[in-house]
Amino acid sequence: MFLAASQTSNLHSLPLLFFSGRSRSHRTLSKSIFRPSVPRRTSARCGQTCCALTAVPPTTSVGSEAAVPSATSAGSMAAKAVVTVKLTVGGFFENFRLTRAVDDINDMIGKTLVLGLVSTELDPSTGLEKDAIEAYARRVNQKGDEVKYEVNFSIPEDFGDIGGILVMNKQHKEMFIRDITLVVGHATVTVHCNSWVHALSDSPEKRIFFTETCLPNQTPSGVQRLRKKELKTLRGNAQGKRKRFERIYDYDTYNDLGCPDQGDEKARPVLGGKQHPYPRRCRTGRPPTKKDPLSETRSDVVYVPRDEALSEVKQMTITAKTLNSALDAVFPFVGTVFINTMLMVLNLMGKDTASNKPTSSQFSEELDFSQTTLTKLMKSIADGCGRVRHDSRTKDKLTWCRDEEFARRTLAGLNPFGIQLLKALEEKRLFILDYHDLLLPYVHKVRELEGTTLYGSRTLFFLMEDATLRPVAIELTRPASPTKPQWKRVFTRSWDSTGAWLWTLAKAHVCAHDSGYHQLIAHWLRGHCCTEPYIIAANRQLSVMHPIHQLLRPHFRYTLEINAIARKNLICAGGLIESCFSPGKYSMELSSFAYDQLWRFDMDALPADLIRRGMAVEDPAAEHGLRLTIEDYPFASDGLLIWSAIKQWVQDYVSHYYPDPAHVLDDYELQGWWTEVRTKGHEDKKDEPWWPILNSPENLAQVLTTIIWVASAHHAAVNFGLSQYVGNIPHRPTIARTTMPVEDEPEGEAARFWDDPEAALLECLPSPVQATQVMAWLDVLSSHASDEEYLGGDLELGWAKDPMVRTAYEKFHRRLKEVEGIIDERNRDTRLKNRCGAGIAPYEILKPFSRPGVTGMGIPNSISI
Repeated sequence: MFLAASQTSNLHSLPLLFFSGRSRSHRTLSKSIFRPSVPRRTSARCGQTCCALTAVPPTTSVGSEAAVPSATSAGSMAAKAVVTVKLTVGGFFENFRLTRAVDDINDMIGKTLVLGLVSTELDPSTGLEKDAIEAYARRVNQKGDEVKYEVNFSIPEDFGDIGGILVMNKQHKEMFIRDITLVVGHATVTVHCNSWVHALSDSPEKRIFFTETCLPNQTPSGVQRLRKKELKTLRGNAQGKRKRFERIYDYDTYNDLGCPDQGDEKARPVLGGKQHPYPRRCRTGRPPTKKDPLSETRSDVVYVPRDEALSEVKQMTITAKTLNSALDAVFPFVGTVFINTMLMVLNLMGKDTASNKPTSSQFSEELDFSQTTLTKLMKSIADGCGRVRHDSRTKDKLTWCRDEEFARRTLAGLNPFGIQLLKALEEKRLFILDYHDLLLPYVHKVRELEGTTLYGSRTLFFLMEDATLRPVAIELTRPASPTKPQWKRVFTRSWDSTGAWLWTLAKAHVCAHDSGYHQLIAHWLRGHCCTEPYIIAANRQLSVMHPIHQLLRPHFRYTLEINAIARKNLICAGGLIESCFSPGKYSMELSSFAYDQLWRFDMDALPADLIRRGMAVEDPAAEHGLRLTIEDYPFASDGLLIWSAIKQWVQDYVSHYYPDPAHVLDDYELQGWWTEVRTKGHEDKKDEPWWPILNSPENLAQVLTTIIWVASAHHAAVNFGLSQYVGNIPHRPTIARTTMPVEDEPEGEAARFWDDPEAALLECLPSPVQATQVMAWLDVLSSHASDEEYLGGDLELGWAKDPMVRTAYEKFHRRLKEVEGIIDERNRDTRLKNRCGAGIAPYEILKPFSRPGVTGMGIPNSISI
C-alpha cells in the first residue's frame, strides 16, 4: 500500500486552470474572471502548488444550451463524495466477530461513516474557520475487495474552496480508505488517502485528509490550524505505551535488543548516547525491564505508526517465504509440499466460491471478495515464493576458491563499499580492504565467546592492466593481551601445499570479516538504521500537504516495520546476526563503534563516497563529473547512472517549488525537519561540522538525492544479491570459527591441519546449522514481493495532474529504462572482465526493475525488506 503521504489531489479529465499561488489576491482575481462565463472547475496552482475544489454552481457557457441547475436551494448547490474502502483478508475473517451485526445495521441505515467538508476560507464575519459541512455516508455496493460509500452535501455558494475532508469511522474496527472522490457541479477531484482510519471507539479524533499541496506559507487560512494540529497529533506527547491504531512518531534509543530479565547472557547495552553513539529508532513506549530500567521489555508485536505497516501481500509473502525457505533448507520435500498444499487450498477457496451462486446480495459480495482478493493474494505469495535462482549458482561451481573471484567481488559483489585505494602510492595500483582498526578493539572480546574468533585484517590487491584485481597479501593481527603478546602474520599466495592451504584459510577469515562489515555497516547501519530518523522527522515536521513530504514518502514505504522486524528477529540477542556472524553478541556494539568512527551523512552520497575511498576523482570533463580510478568497477559505473538520474529528477522537482534560496530559508516545516534529523534523529552527531545547511535549492536537492539514493539504490546494491553471493557459503562465509593453525602453533591444532587441511577449513567455515539458517533467511531478504514499487516505476497518483512534475517524472522513468539497456550492453562487453567472462554472472543488481521473487536485480523505491 502507498501510505498516507499520498494524500494529494488528483484531477481527472478536466481542463486545468493554473494560478501561481504566490498571491491570494491573484487567486481571487482569477475566480472573478472565470466565474461568469464557464462552470467552475478545479483550480491547480503550480510552483507553490495548491489544488482545490470550489463550490460554485454550474453556469451557462456562451454558445451552449442552458445548464440544468444543480442547486438544492437558493444560494446552495449539490455535491457528492464517493469513498472507496479497501477490504483485507484480515478484515474478511473479522466478519465473524460479535460486533459485526452492529456494524452491518449501521451500514444499512447509513450511520457508519461521517464526512465533513472543510473550507479553505475563514468566516469574514468572525475571522474564524467556517463550520464544516458534515453528512453520513451510506454503503452503496461492494465489488471484490472494494466497498463504496456515497454521501450527498448541500454546499452554500459562499463556502469557498474545499481544502480538506474530515472523516469519522463509527464502526467497531478500523477501515482502510483508499480514496475519496468529490463531485461538485462539473468539477471532480480525487483525494488519494491510502490510510487506516481508526474506529471511534479507539479515539474520538476525526481524521483530516487535505485536498491541497503547498508550502506552509501558502496554506489557505481555513486549514492552517488543521495543518498544524495534524502534525501535533503525529508528534504525540512521548508518554505511555503506543497503541496499534495510533500514528505517533517519536524517538528512542536502541534499548530493546536484549532481554536482561532472562539472564546476563541476554543483556545488551543500550545503543544511543555518549557511551554507544547510535541513530534513534521509533519509540514504542513499552515498560522497562525489571533488571535494567534503561532497557525496554520486548514483545511479539512491535509498534509502528499504523500507516507504516506492511501491506497484506507483503506480510503474507514474507511469512510464507520464510516458512518455505526454512523448511526447504532443512527438509526440502516437506517444505515444498507444505507450502504448495497451503497455496493450493487457499486458491481452491477462491475457485470454489467463484462457482457458487449467491443467495443474497451480501453473500455475493463476500464471495466476490474471497474470489478476487484471496486468489490474487495467494498468487502474489506464490510469485514471491517462487524458487527463482540466479544464474551464478550454476555457472561455475568452483568459483569460490579462485583468487580472481575473491578480488572481483570487491568491485562487483555484495559489498562494493569496502575497497579503497592505498593512497600512499601515486601509481594507483594497490588497493586495500582494511578492517584492522575497526575490528581490533573487539578481537579479545569475541574470542571469549564459544564457536567464533576474530582478527584485525588488511588485504592488499594489485590492479592489473586489464582493470582486474589480484590479491597479493593478507595481514591478520591479534592484539596483545595481559596473557599473550601481539601476534601478526602476513599470508601471500603460494604454490606449495602448506602455503596454499594457509592462504585459503586466510581468505576465509577475510571473507567473514567482509560479511560482517557488509551486514552490520554497509547494509544495516548505513541503510536501514540511519534512514529511520529521516522518516520519523519527516512525519513529525512535514505536513502531508508539503511537497517534500510527498517526494520522500515513496522512499520511506515499509522501512519502519522492516526495521522493527529486524530488531525482533535478526539483530536482537540470540538472533540470526549474533548466531551466524563472527562478532557474535558484540555485533550491534560493533555497528555503534562504526557509526561513531565512520558514518557521515555527506559521505552517503555516491560521488562523495567514491572520492573518499580513492575510487574516483573529480573531473568536470568526465561523465557525471567523476573519473573512476578503476574504469571497470561495475557497482560504481552503474551506480553513477542511477545517482545522476535521481539527482536530475530531484533538481527538477525542487526547482518547481523553490525558485530561489529565500523559499528554502523561509520554509519553517522544512527547516524544522532537517534540524530534527540532526538534533534528535542523529543526536549523537548533532554538532558535527559536515552536516549540510539547507540554505539553497541546490543544497536541498543534494540532501534529498542522498536520502533517496540510500533508500533505493544503495540498499538494493547490498541486499538483493544476498541469495546470489552469501548463498555460496565456502566463498562467502559469515563466520570464522577457528583461529589460523599457525597462530602460536598450539599442540594438536597444527597437527590436525597437517593431517587433514580440508577438515581444518570446514571447521573454520560456518557449521551446517549456521549455513542453513543463513541461506534460509537471506533467501527471504533478497526476494521481491509482487506489490514491490520500483524506482522510476508507476507515477505517484498525486503528481499526475501537475504538468511539470509529471513531465519531469516521465523523463526520470525513461532515463531508468535507458539505464537498464546500458547495463545489459555492459554485461555483454567482453572487454569488461569484472562483469563479463566464462562462468561470471552478469552484474545486474542495479538494474532498476524486476519481476517478483529472487532475481538478483531491481531497485525498490524504499528499504522494504
